[in-house]
Amino acid sequence: MNTSADKDTPPKKPGFFSRLRQRLNRGKGLGLSSLNWLTGRGLDEELEEEIEERLLLADVGVETTERILNGLRKSAGSLKNDDSEGLKKALQAELLAILKPRAIPLTIPADKRPYVILMVGVNGSGKTTTIGKLAHHLKDQGLSVLLAAGDTYRAAATEQLQAWGDRNQVPVISQKPGADPAAVIYDALEMARAKNIDVVLADTAGRLQNQEGLMRELEKVVRIAGKQDPEAPHEKMLVLDSSLGQNALNQAIHFNTAIGLTGITMTKLDGGGQGGILLAIANQLDVPFRFIGIGEQREDMAPFDAEKFTDALLGFRDEQDTATR
Repeated sequence: MNTSADKDTPPKKPGFFSRLRQRLNRGKGLGLSSLNWLTGRGLDEELEEEIEERLLLADVGVETTERILNGLRKSAGSLKNDDSEGLKKALQAELLAILKPRAIPLTIPADKRPYVILMVGVNGSGKTTTIGKLAHHLKDQGLSVLLAAGDTYRAAATEQLQAWGDRNQVPVISQKPGADPAAVIYDALEMARAKNIDVVLADTAGRLQNQEGLMRELEKVVRIAGKQDPEAPHEKMLVLDSSLGQNALNQAIHFNTAIGLTGITMTKLDGGGQGGILLAIANQLDVPFRFIGIGEQREDMAPFDAEKFTDALLGFRDEQDTATR
């Protein structure tokens, strides 16, 4: 029987990684989904082909898929022919071996002020929204934040950033449309020093990796920040749309070549991305994953956790992942 106390207690809201698991496993038979299809099976040629197909459908890519299959073949030698539970654990271990070295959280050292985070990526990747979420995350850590509207080209970019500033109650530095982005970043660092602000989050214009002029401009922004502080920008974070599949990997490679990335945030894991692209990137680039995002709200972003992400990708349940917000 339900008591009045039960009625007054709000239901627990699914935690971030529970919601991620639900959204990654909405497809019927696509990607990795649930591992029920492994039950009662051993690793033979037919199952290898099926695993390969599912990994490729999940955007894992050819090179990374082959690495995973090679690892499974080695593990299969110590398993019984129908030890599907052992095979599931072996697959889980192979994914973790790729992802875990990249699961390095963003930390803001106390001796670096202002700490400058330069946000880069193509238009439509969710860069400005990620800045707003990150500002909220940093404020929750007790840090003061300043936003720099360095995207001076896209219509309404400054207004969108200002809206996030208002929502998070943090100041925004901007200039007129078409202004030099490097000048905006310079002014932001000057203000941050004058007001003892902990972190500067600098937006930049969205650009494709093959737009040489805009990539050179981005390199200029990095140089100008370095004149204010030889170590700045301390973080060069690429925001990637996970639904782009292998094109997201190409973007990561080009941006890393241009400015030397120090972090990656994957967005839109609720928007059609199968999640395997993180494996492809982790296998090819030695760049930490900082955050992943699944929606537009401030709570729809979380620090990357390799174990929980792998469980979500494989459809494993985590009963502990609940929230009461």
